[in-house]
Amino acid sequence: MKGRSLLAIGVGIYAAVLIVQAPATLVDAGLRQASNGRLRLAQAQGTIWAGAGLIEIRDVAGRSAIAMNVDWRVLPDSFWRGRLVCEIELERAARRFPIAVSLSKIEIADAQIDLPAAALVFVEPRLKPLRLSGDLLLRTSNLSIGQDGMVGNIRVQWLDAGSALSPVSPIGSYELGIDGHGKSVHATLSTLQGPVQLDGSGSWTNGGNPEFHATAQVPPQYRQQLTPLLGLISVQRDEGNFELQLK
Repeated sequence: MKGRSLLAIGVGIYAAVLIVQAPATLVDAGLRQASNGRLRLAQAQGTIWAGAGLIEIRDVAGRSAIAMNVDWRVLPDSFWRGRLVCEIELERAARRFPIAVSLSKIEIADAQIDLPAAALVFVEPRLKPLRLSGDLLLRTSNLSIGQDGMVGNIRVQWLDAGSALSPVSPIGSYELGIDGHGKSVHATLSTLQGPVQLDGSGSWTNGGNPEFHATAQVPPQYRQQLTPLLGLISVQRDEGNFELQLK
């Protein structure tokens, strides 16, 4: 009996050592499965508890990506509260931010991340031919995503928005706000400044496809220059007015 007890203790210690020393490459496998290949971790170093690498945001086909340096550190004392808390330092983030994972949800308290406008292509592939330019500023506030839907808000500002196909640059700066109220999510698009006035709104329920409707208004002095560009992604209703609908 004593021998069996010692064997069990030995196996337990061995298993604990394996878990502690689990390589950071396992993070890539987890990201790949959770995101259907849209998020990957390249050049992983360290362990799953403390490591570094290149986080990649990939398109649907997995052929192109935006890569950012990332390092992480799991806080061991978080286990006592029934969840796993990981501190993330991202190349394009203003500061470190925590991600908390439990059995029912993922929480991101406050994150501030800067991205190139090209990242919009990974959200809406139809934008790829436009070769977009400008800066995206992404902010989250008390964001929680889980089985019961999304709670909290996300703000994305597109500053100095432009396109390689447009003779007018920039065409403006815009803000998209996404607010979660559990099983329902609402989004609003507004113009901060610029000649092209964008306005829009949309909503979706947990598990459903998002529906978003936006309008663009172009002042007379810019219509000749910007109509060909807007015609690629929207429908012109009348002179200087365009509509875009995403489903």
